[in-house]
Amino acid sequence: MPSLSSASCGSESTQLPVKTMQELVSSLNQAMGDSGLGDDLRTVHQVKQLMHSYVSQSDDWEQHAVYHEGTRYTRNLVDDGNGRYNLLILVWGEGQSSPIHDHAGSHCMMKLLAGELDEQLFAWPRAGGSLELRRTAPLRTNSVAYMHDKIGLHRIANPSAATRAVSLHLYSPPYNMCKTFDESTGKAVQSSCAAQKLTTSVAKESSSSQSFSCSAGFAADLTMAMPQQQGTAITSI
Repeated sequence: MPSLSSASCGSESTQLPVKTMQELVSSLNQAMGDSGLGDDLRTVHQVKQLMHSYVSQSDDWEQHAVYHEGTRYTRNLVDDGNGRYNLLILVWGEGQSSPIHDHAGSHCMMKLLAGELDEQLFAWPRAGGSLELRRTAPLRTNSVAYMHDKIGLHRIANPSAATRAVSLHLYSPPYNMCKTFDESTGKAVQSSCAAQKLTTSVAKESSSSQSFSCSAGFAADLTMAMPQQQGTAITSI
């Protein structure tokens, strides 16, 4: 299992620059092949470098960055990676955050496309105890972070009260369910993380009527299964 830290991975890259989001998707497919990220440390580093190599340009991703006022964040599926991974764009409302969550045994690679985010890393809970906060790491535009359950749990938050944030997330393998945790008790509940591929026509024609977003009330308990349809955003972790 890769021993990469969950904190920001810096900016080094030995890959040729990836100029567009389309090139990034193509390069990720080529790098992971039929196996996804798996447990090969070399592939994990290669994917990290590809994520670094792409310099965020809003023209590349703004059609996927659907957001609805009054919600915490939205999840917009960009590519399904032929079932070996999926690539999502999350839009974070001002001052909003995710619940503390795991990643169901999957690799998580996150690149910040716009704004700023903070990652809070927690140790796995002990019986009957609260969650231990290990550190908080700031993420700035174009920085990349890696996360896996063997590192711990985390929460992502937008610290700005005035500006939204946009992040690109790669999960390999994709998963439909994960766990969210109560910080004071360590209690976990199952939460829906299901998503389906967003088509270009849906993105252009139905960005409001067929999208799902995470409201403040719903984020406290994400045990409800969300409908799976050709929408622009799926509510969950």
